[in-house]
Amino acid sequence: MANYPKLSFKYGWDDRDDEETPMKGYRSDGIVQSPEGEIYPVYFIDPIRLQQDLEAEEEVGSAFLAEPGLIILPEVTREAMENVVRQLWEQGYFESLKPLKIEAEETKEKTRAVA
Repeated sequence: MANYPKLSFKYGWDDRDDEETPMKGYRSDGIVQSPEGEIYPVYFIDPIRLQQDLEAEEEVGSAFLAEPGLIILPEVTREAMENVVRQLWEQGYFESLKPLKIEAEETKEKTRAVA
């Protein structure tokens, strides 16, 4: 059985997030921690929110949207985020990213294994 990373959120996750996150269409505080302890930021967004954000950026003269670890999902739910992190891990996606240097304490809030 493969070792999988843990997905957590800088600001935690509670029952309210289960309802609000899909409605907002994004989650910008994702943290993926590899089994070796490396930390990667991830930013989940759905296509509708992506379009809205891009249009807002265009209005202020920035015709682009770039976020570290940007992952586009049909719907931003906890289950979808956990599944995509696992799939991307299996595909080697995180090997192409540079891990952050973050204290381990910052990643402990409500961390749970993706496996």
